[in-house]
Amino acid sequence: MKTSRRLLLALATSVLATSAFAQASYPDKPIKFIVPFPPGGGTDIISRVISDKLSTTLGWKIVIENKAGAGGTLGLDAAAKARPDGYTMVMGQTSNMSIAPSLMSGLPYDPVKDFSPVTLVSEVPLAIAVGADSPIKTFADLVNAAKADPGKLLMASPGNATVAHLTGEYMQKAVGISYKHVPYKGTAQALPDVISGRATFFVASVESVRGPIKAGQLRPIAVTTAKRIAEWPSVPTVAESGFPGFAAVTWFGIAVPAGTPESVVSRLNTEITKVLQAPDVNEKLSGDIVTGPAAFAAAVKSDHDKWAGVIKDAGIKGQ
Repeated sequence: MKTSRRLLLALATSVLATSAFAQASYPDKPIKFIVPFPPGGGTDIISRVISDKLSTTLGWKIVIENKAGAGGTLGLDAAAKARPDGYTMVMGQTSNMSIAPSLMSGLPYDPVKDFSPVTLVSEVPLAIAVGADSPIKTFADLVNAAKADPGKLLMASPGNATVAHLTGEYMQKAVGISYKHVPYKGTAQALPDVISGRATFFVASVESVRGPIKAGQLRPIAVTTAKRIAEWPSVPTVAESGFPGFAAVTWFGIAVPAGTPESVVSRLNTEITKVLQAPDVNEKLSGDIVTGPAAFAAAVKSDHDKWAGVIKDAGIKGQ
């Protein structure tokens, strides 16, 4: 009996030591970070802010792989099928984790079962923007133009099934106007048409249009948060423009394939949380969020319920 206890104790000690060593030595090779949208968009910008900070502070080698298409689901599918060894991360977001299940029959991955959430990294408001030379100067101008020519205005978005797309659909019902949705494969692809005026207006994350707005190429006419955002104090919300209760944001979170060792998930969560608390990163990622796997999992569930209702009310058909 004593011998058996000694063996069990030795085995337990060995397992703990191995786990501790694995966590301490991780990573010992480059980590692939899948970004499911093209370079230059909001998802790509946020991903690179985090990967650059991890690299400079820890010396980790992180390789960004932009795998765009199908509203971000191609990249999530690739991550779900990757080896669960901690050397593949993916930047998930509201569109491909909470919205896609309601729109795509035969979705090749399960957002809950096929991933281990690491942490949310940002919650970003959406902006409604027009080209700098557009005759539309305010949100009221947009509403009036849409009412004057129902179904004729063109709303650009970064893609089908994105939060921007559904926010646009939600806005039609809430505001009582109609326009045509024009999906692009990402922000970078949409910008030339919005800037030139070929598309009337753009709904996209604040993160993805910040640069063109600073450069004087776009003009924000409203934000979709419940309150005005600090960096654009003069830009009104949709809610205060006469449509109380209107609000929509998009979140971003890092996940790894299901089955990734808990010690690795814990290490990633610890280090990424430290990065998010760095003043320069916190400022770039637009505000504080609740970090950790539990908060990420809760966001996936709550936003699935919210946007499923919008999809149903708008009669949006899945693929």
